[in-house]
Amino acid sequence: MANPKPQIKYTKLFINNEFVDAVSGKKFHTINPANEAVIAEVSEGDKADVDLAVAAAKKAFSRNSEWRKMDPSVRGKLMNKLADLIERDATYLGNIETLDCGKTFTSSLGDIAGSVSTIRYYAGWCDKIHGSTIPVDGNNFAMTKKEPVGVVGQIIPWNYPLAMAAWKLGPALATGCTIILKPAEQTPLSALYLASLVKEAGFPPGVLNVITGYGPTAGAAIAEHPDVNKVAFTGSTVVGHIIMAASANSNLKRVSLELGGKSPLVILDDADVDEAARIAYNAIFDNHGQSCCAGSRTFVQSKIYDRFVDRAKQLAEQRKVGDPFENGVDQGPQIDQDMFEKVMEMIKSGKEAKATVETGGNRLGNMGFFIEPTVFSNVTDDMRIAKEEIFGPVQSILKFDTLEEVIERANNTKYGLAAGIITKNIDKALLFAQAVEAGSVWVNSYDLITAQTPFGGYKLSGIGRELGEEGLHEYLEIKTINIKLP
Repeated sequence: MANPKPQIKYTKLFINNEFVDAVSGKKFHTINPANEAVIAEVSEGDKADVDLAVAAAKKAFSRNSEWRKMDPSVRGKLMNKLADLIERDATYLGNIETLDCGKTFTSSLGDIAGSVSTIRYYAGWCDKIHGSTIPVDGNNFAMTKKEPVGVVGQIIPWNYPLAMAAWKLGPALATGCTIILKPAEQTPLSALYLASLVKEAGFPPGVLNVITGYGPTAGAAIAEHPDVNKVAFTGSTVVGHIIMAASANSNLKRVSLELGGKSPLVILDDADVDEAARIAYNAIFDNHGQSCCAGSRTFVQSKIYDRFVDRAKQLAEQRKVGDPFENGVDQGPQIDQDMFEKVMEMIKSGKEAKATVETGGNRLGNMGFFIEPTVFSNVTDDMRIAKEEIFGPVQSILKFDTLEEVIERANNTKYGLAAGIITKNIDKALLFAQAVEAGSVWVNSYDLITAQTPFGGYKLSGIGRELGEEGLHEYLEIKTINIKLP
């Protein structure tokens, strides 16, 4: 049940299974983006706190620790217990998620259900991670053994706080790593509550540690720490570069990155226009446009272009924007003032470039960070709204004539996170799926992401994969053992 004023239970750092103040004693405000009111004061961790968390994680990973000696099947049971507890407290988690990041309560509940599925999926992997025997030349026996990489840092974004935590915690826990998790400073509350559930589930001290704070201090301390063996980051491409440099300048820790995108959604003229417009609508407006893989370049074949634009405009105008706790609301506020201003500046650039504003393009109200669902037509590839990640409720509709042309244009970007095509012609769909430079390709759908399927990007959209069996590989070392036989 939606509750716009849930009690905030945890605001301190979580280190070694205890909630503690930051060493500095500093705190920061987390803000409700719907009304700009302070929700709570949260402990502001920095390098000193990261050092304590890493020490706890390192101890928990030591060779004779409870966690390292735990049977894999028991580890799986703990993870399923954690999933049970998340499910038990889904309503409360949904309330604090909506309060903290502004997404609708219904959307928050969907994220929580997805988080449960991810944890359960990886719980099933705990006793199924194994090496292989290898036929080698000579009188020798060779085999491989897969071992956890060790202490890992995980830095998660504000757009899907709990879901992104689950994407990272799932494979790390399944493989037996220990973790320092840093939620985004805009959305720290669900990660702290999740920490309390990890403790309640019975995980040993030090397995999960949560440091709330800012990227340039707490995040940088994790990325630079010599005892952190791997960092997983989801966020901007700019910060991805910084984390890669920190790895190079410290201990060459492993890095996996899920970064920005400017994903094309291609609609061929054999598509049902109403269905295609609905798919494209969800592809860009879901989560208020705040999605790395949002279908933010809508390419429509010229024969159906005008009809599609009319339908896209109608759908956007029907979209209800308002209090994310209210029933029937489709879109809440953007996350904060900075992102609000960035989106409004990008909308302004589209207007100045003479793209046609079919609907929207303005702020809604004078409190909170609400933006009208915006549709631009007559967009060309050279416009900023067609090249740069907007991360807001802005649909840019471009026209194309041939499939070969649109493939070339779709690939003409520094990003490569996702892509989609809507067509009744399977040959054209497969041609596009093979040719497009993207980590995920959806046919006659969009954003179809499940725990079983790997997710990640090409080019500047990232390195490595999350979810699926491939997500485990980011947290494993492969040890080769060769035995000389008598």
